[in-house]
Amino acid sequence: MPALAGCGGRTQSSLAPESHAAKDIASLFWWMMGGAWIGLGLVVALLLWSWQRRKRRGFGRDSGGVKPGERVGWLVVVGAGIVVPIVLLATLFVISDVFVIKTTEAPAANATRLTVHVVGHEWWWEVRYPGKGVVTANELHIPARTPVRLEVTTADVIHSFWVPQLNRTIDAIPGKTNAIELYAEAPGRYRGQCDEFCGLQHAHMAFSVDAEPPAVFRRWLAAQARPAAAPASAAAQSGERAFLDGACSTCHTIRGTSAHGYVGPDLTHLASRTTLAALAIPNTRRTLADWITDSQAVKPGNQMPDFRLTGKRLQALLAYLEGLR
Repeated sequence: MPALAGCGGRTQSSLAPESHAAKDIASLFWWMMGGAWIGLGLVVALLLWSWQRRKRRGFGRDSGGVKPGERVGWLVVVGAGIVVPIVLLATLFVISDVFVIKTTEAPAANATRLTVHVVGHEWWWEVRYPGKGVVTANELHIPARTPVRLEVTTADVIHSFWVPQLNRTIDAIPGKTNAIELYAEAPGRYRGQCDEFCGLQHAHMAFSVDAEPPAVFRRWLAAQARPAAAPASAAAQSGERAFLDGACSTCHTIRGTSAHGYVGPDLTHLASRTTLAALAIPNTRRTLADWITDSQAVKPGNQMPDFRLTGKRLQALLAYLEGLR
């Protein structure tokens, strides 16, 4: 409907739920929307009724005693203005707290087969799979139809993790870990977003949740746990040396090499990701080159400096990074 056009498409809409928790949230929204429309209709009806009563003889004139309609007016004020709002708000509070909030809470750590840690940074998401040796960024993979405990914190300012189609928002607060459940009823890609203003590139602090069949997810997890593949070509070998000897290795980690930086995302399997810069651009050779040479033009204010690489040196670095699958 036109009134809901601002909610966007199905890629990031809480009105297109794909989990039991998100469906409860959407149902609560529709109940509240219905209650609001009923309330509006009641107010309009009372206004029309008052307008018609006003035209009757004696209504509202100065005279002794109780004026015609005054008793009814008081009943309307007390009933519709005090009693009904209290009953409606109390009912919505009980429904939201008992039947909705409870269903969106994270299960106990020992009640799920998978726990994922997510750390917010300005402006990207670090994703860790404890005990699996897997670290990635901005693309979270989970098995479909499986409860996943998600534990969220931050390395700098307050962020907020939100996948509208799967569950409610959850804050990432410095020094504190909050938890929530992610559950996808069907395989698919679900877009998420930081929901707390956190600085210049808040709008470009997005991520994706890839829900996969369990067998596909296990293969992905096993592949991501492996160290980076050795460069296969002479150009890639030259690119590896450029990466390890330059400033790149002071900020990024590539498992299986001497690069153990922690400021930027882990790049061990960079080429397996579909996007760069927290979904800001697709992961192609051209966009990767643009990101390396002039990242501030792509995402102003990010912490990656520009590297004015050209010619063979840039092409060698690209060949190396494209081999990190």
